[in-house]
Amino acid sequence: MGNHALIYGASGITGWAVVNAILNGYPSKDAFTKVSALVNRPLTREMALWPDDPRLQIASGIDLLEGSQEDLEKTIKEKVPDIDTVTQVYFYSYQQSDDNKEECKANESMLERAVTAAEHLSSKLSYVVLPSGTKIYGCQMLDQFPFKNDLPLRETLPPIPEPYLSQLFYYNQIDCLKRISKGKNWNWCEVRPDNIIGFVPNNNAYCLAQTLALYLSLYKAVEGDGAKVPFPGNEKSWVNKYNESPQDMVAHFSIYASLHPGKTASQSFNIGGQEDNWKGKWPIICEYFGLKGTGPEENSPQPGAYIAAHRKQWGELEEKHNLKKGSVDSKVTHPGFQHYIMTTFDFDRQLSMEASQKVGFTEDIRTPETWKIAFDRMRQAKVVP
Repeated sequence: MGNHALIYGASGITGWAVVNAILNGYPSKDAFTKVSALVNRPLTREMALWPDDPRLQIASGIDLLEGSQEDLEKTIKEKVPDIDTVTQVYFYSYQQSDDNKEECKANESMLERAVTAAEHLSSKLSYVVLPSGTKIYGCQMLDQFPFKNDLPLRETLPPIPEPYLSQLFYYNQIDCLKRISKGKNWNWCEVRPDNIIGFVPNNNAYCLAQTLALYLSLYKAVEGDGAKVPFPGNEKSWVNKYNESPQDMVAHFSIYASLHPGKTASQSFNIGGQEDNWKGKWPIICEYFGLKGTGPEENSPQPGAYIAAHRKQWGELEEKHNLKKGSVDSKVTHPGFQHYIMTTFDFDRQLSMEASQKVGFTEDIRTPETWKIAFDRMRQAKVVP
């Protein structure tokens, strides 16, 4: 038997990409003999645009916080054939809460329950991949960002100061993996992307590419082909440097790390594409939709407000192009996320990729390709015309 990947949160932006990468032959056609995609909300292979592959099994309706540990294990055993052959676990489940203490507790508990279940149900478990993000460097602290003089950001930087430290569940999860992996036969690593650019089949709270795809498709329909679109951020956010993380690259590294435990175990890795800024990217993004992206203006239209003001025209676009319903009205979407990424995070926060390169991962996906792949997938899924 070969490797059996178990992906928790397989409809999320990275979980989806891990399943997609394996089914499309990364790192090789025979690297995995089985892929088990676990989701809470219902999902079909057709909705997900995954290839028709006998290795894939999708199990929906798995709530990691419901019932006892025994209940969870019983549910997973019933819904996942051959669970006893699982070798790699990729964990992308997340529960958002406005109460930081509650969010820390829930997300640590989900991780511990999920990994413990996999460990109890499969003696072959060899590796667990945990995602975090650049909040671990304090990006959410904005003007108090603690590492502005330590760029590019490296995984060896100290933890962020209190009270922010106790408010971030990443630390709880990393401590949890250190604790529960002691003396076990499996290893783990933590993968740190910045903003992930990609496609999701089921809407997502943090999918900037989808927000911009909806906005720019609508903008073109209303303002006309070749119309000028001012950047919706400010002068500082227009030029600050950071690394976006293409979903395929994050997925590829996660898989690579899990197949090379000797190099990657118990470590943290930044992962992202080329260092860039919005001045370089915005015209490329707008060009995909036949529009001309320009710099920020005093009253640049804001994507969320623009969509709300032209909701009727979006409805007409949906009808005309037979688009998937519910993308602009999703309750899952975080309305402020685009503003944070394009306006509020207006300081340099570029990442060092030395650690991932040192363990032999040298893949790079450039900015134009990153966005084109995401938008092409959205078109294929009938999210945008």
